[in-house]
Amino acid sequence: MTDLGFDGKVAIITGAGGGLGRQHALMMAARGALIVVNDLGGSVDGSGSDKGAAQLVVDEITAAGGDAVANTDSVATPEGGESIVKSAVDAYGKVDIVINNAGILRDKSFHNMTPDLVDPVLDVHLRGAFNVTGPAWKLMREQGYGRIVSTSSAAGIFGNFGQASTSFSHRWASWASRRPTLVRTRVPTRACSAA
Repeated sequence: MTDLGFDGKVAIITGAGGGLGRQHALMMAARGALIVVNDLGGSVDGSGSDKGAAQLVVDEITAAGGDAVANTDSVATPEGGESIVKSAVDAYGKVDIVINNAGILRDKSFHNMTPDLVDPVLDVHLRGAFNVTGPAWKLMREQGYGRIVSTSSAAGIFGNFGQASTSFSHRWASWASRRPTLVRTRVPTRACSAA
């Protein structure tokens, strides 16, 4: 069996300045992908920004012999999504893969949720995936190839006390096209057993 490779494929990975997104970026770069490391660099609740998070991952990739560029635009706006895709096209001429991984936490139980707590989560998790995938989708249709992976969570799929906004935002519809573009949702969970 041969190893899975991404030689010459251009991958946009949102939320790639740390955690699971960083791991996606490092693994795909090690397998030959050209990476757009997108991360606003904000805190876990989405406030603030730090351009260093994305650049640190780019530095790791290039030190290991890979090729990557940093992008610090927010996925939460249509303009940010367009700019992220434009970074890929400007650097590499195309987009083959989008991994929607950006996320924030605004933990509250449902009865304590207010629009000012829900809206930022929807802006990043739901609209963010739309804002980046939309412009990339157009390019993928034109080139007749593309892969889209959206990261979710157990809280997003099954629900979790105190994470009502996450559960709402991760239940966006998976859709496909008659074109050769695949759309998948990935839910990393830990296996556990009762003693």
